[in-house]
Amino acid sequence: MRRVVTLLVILSVVSLLVTTETFAQRGMRWKGSGGWATEGRYGHMYDPKTVETTSGEVVSVDKITPMKGMSYGVHLMVKTDKETVSVHLGPGWYIENQDVKIEPKDKVEVTGSRITFKGKPAIIAAEVKKEEEVLKLRDESGLPAWCGWKR
Repeated sequence: MRRVVTLLVILSVVSLLVTTETFAQRGMRWKGSGGWATEGRYGHMYDPKTVETTSGEVVSVDKITPMKGMSYGVHLMVKTDKETVSVHLGPGWYIENQDVKIEPKDKVEVTGSRITFKGKPAIIAAEVKKEEEVLKLRDESGLPAWCGWKR
């Protein structure tokens, strides 16, 4: 009887450790990018084939949560000669820790992938130029700068 109890205790402890490790790995992956990584649904929206460059004036700088389960991000409304377009920059924790600060009334040049987001035109930014400053957000293939910072 004593051996059975000991075996059950050992199995319970091992089971608890494996379950905890599994949950910890999931949590670490979610916290690492907040849903902004390339492997997520949102990340797949960036298409290097639809990259364009447009210029205009920043109308507003806002926090948004593009999709359920994502951490908040920073988003601009940019008025160009043709339209006012939504420009998605990236996760708040990354954008807010960059040297380039973008504010309303700034003149910017945005390079990024044109998409349709929630039925409206938008640009997922790869680069934003403000005067002589450049905020680099993605490489040519669309890999976000915040995903490659450990490389």
